Amino acid sequence: MRQNLVTGDKNLSYQQNLTGRKLALVVLEETDWNILKHEAAPVSAALDAAMPGSFQEVTFHRRRPRGSGRKRDC
Repeated sequence: MRQNLVTGDKNLSYQQNLTGRKLALVVLEETDWNILKHEAAPVSAALDAAMPGSFQEVTFHRRRPRGSGRKRDC
């Protein structure tokens, strides 16, 4: 059985050694739902191509406009 982990944590690939594991790691460059809901194809392709012990980073054509990030309270 294939096991895939989809995450937005770009550092996870540096923190974990996937060699010999049954898990495939798919890292999303963007986690904003307004972008992801229109960009399912690259995520699906990465999941289809994922092999045990592999790492793939998914990039998207759409980008979040500058200044549109979440505002934090001080």
